[in-house]
Amino acid sequence: MSTLSIRPYFPFCRVRVVRQSVSEASDRAQIDLEPDKRFHPICHVCGKPAGAIHQWDRRLVRDLDVGATRVWINYRFRTVYCPTCQGHRVEDLEFCEPRRRVTRRLACYIYALCKVLPIDTVAEHLGLDWKTVKQIDQTFLEEAFGRTIYAGLRILAVDEIAVRKGQRYLTVVLDYETGRVVWVGQDRTVETLASFFAGMSPAGKQGLRAIAMDMWAPYLKAVQAAVPHVKIVYDLFHVVQNFNRVIDLVRLSECRRATAADREVFKGTKYLLLSNRRTITQPTARAHLKRLLALNETLSTVMILKDLLKRIWGYASRAWAERRVAEWCTLARTVGHRAVRAFADMLQRHREGILNHCDYPIHTSRLEGINNTIKVIKRKAYGFHDDRYFALKIKQAFPGTG
Repeated sequence: MSTLSIRPYFPFCRVRVVRQSVSEASDRAQIDLEPDKRFHPICHVCGKPAGAIHQWDRRLVRDLDVGATRVWINYRFRTVYCPTCQGHRVEDLEFCEPRRRVTRRLACYIYALCKVLPIDTVAEHLGLDWKTVKQIDQTFLEEAFGRTIYAGLRILAVDEIAVRKGQRYLTVVLDYETGRVVWVGQDRTVETLASFFAGMSPAGKQGLRAIAMDMWAPYLKAVQAAVPHVKIVYDLFHVVQNFNRVIDLVRLSECRRATAADREVFKGTKYLLLSNRRTITQPTARAHLKRLLALNETLSTVMILKDLLKRIWGYASRAWAERRVAEWCTLARTVGHRAVRAFADMLQRHREGILNHCDYPIHTSRLEGINNTIKVIKRKAYGFHDDRYFALKIKQAFPGTG
């Protein structure tokens, strides 16, 4: 007597295999299942035993492939009256969700593939519509990451990412201590970040201690309105990035004022001025920069200011850091350029957020690394038109260590 059976491949208690058929090319197989009448039907909503059978129906769903063979399950099911839900419900047969056209185990497989592959690649691999794959993936993501978990938040980092540069932005809130992306919201307005804080309990807000961010005014206003006791820490990276724009303005104005012969020296120096000097390794590039700074005193002073600006974040003492901020602003105001003086005024207005770095030496560099990964996620999907789905994929990629 043969012991070969396909039953172990369908270990579902509430159904039994009644027949199987395979196409001549062996590229498609169909397994017919019937409810096992030894089990009383249960409601798929509440899981409680159901009452009278209302009607019988049949559905065809896709299952995991067996080798190169596409497997379909053709099963009968019952619609029953559930006294707990007080209505007619489809019975739960374990292997498939009502109204879903794939089995639960195939859905889990799709979700696992979508963690590492674009949805169109998964759809092509399984022979499914990409919309079906996305819907399954998003359903799992909503269950795992749909809720915003505020518990245990003490130190945050906030930054924006460009979904489409200059047109669409997302605001990302990171738990600085665990590396978990807590929340992703559309746009980068006051209302965007305010909606994040609106979901926090009063106790959760009081538990916050510090937030690392750039000097974007809408974020500042939202934080001051929602959690005024929290210390705002301005990030070195963004401050230096803003000062690099000032350096470029100085370069352009000094180039216009230079003689025709000296303008040749200015050519090709934009990225030399904006780069960290330690990263300039080519001798010709270093010689070119040295020649430019020797030629133009204003640019030389501005580059000195850039080096001194970075050192402010190295102080652990607020008193020493405050002194260096004052000295920097005094030196900057001696430069005969409006953009440099304006930057000094801005730095003076935001000095509290700079000095807070002495109490909380945090920064948004972790978010900058996350931004790079987000760009990879976006490229793999050839861009996201569904911001909610994109936000869930970001949260999935950064679940944190806690």
